[in-house]
Amino acid sequence: QVQLVESGGGLVQAGGSLSLSCAASGLTFSRYTMGWFRQPPGKEREFVATVTWGAGNTKYADSVKGRFTISRDNAKNTVYLQMNSLKPEDTAVYYCAAGQAAGFLTTGLNYDYWGQGTQVTVSS
Repeated sequence: QVQLVESGGGLVQAGGSLSLSCAASGLTFSRYTMGWFRQPPGKEREFVATVTWGAGNTKYADSVKGRFTISRDNAKNTVYLQMNSLKPEDTAVYYCAAGQAAGFLTTGLNYDYWGQGTQVTVSS
């Protein structure tokens, strides 16, 4: 049974930082592209960042580029999202996801498995 478990969410002031983790089990982690998505209150889920399997190439949404960093540790079956210079508009439930398709996966339909989400709230 595949499980993705996010952690690290919380409340932070604007300009602050948070680090999210997503621990995966039940799959060959090193062979999956991993992604982070978020769903702001009252809005649809949106792509945040992705890191490919193999080369570990990364891609970011324009709204987080230069502030967020996605990384993975295949030995720990974990993907991370370091979030710096947080803004109130970053407030959302953040989800990690795993997908087997090749290349950058920037849409939710490309992912096979999802975590339960972790809340990030940025106060102004």
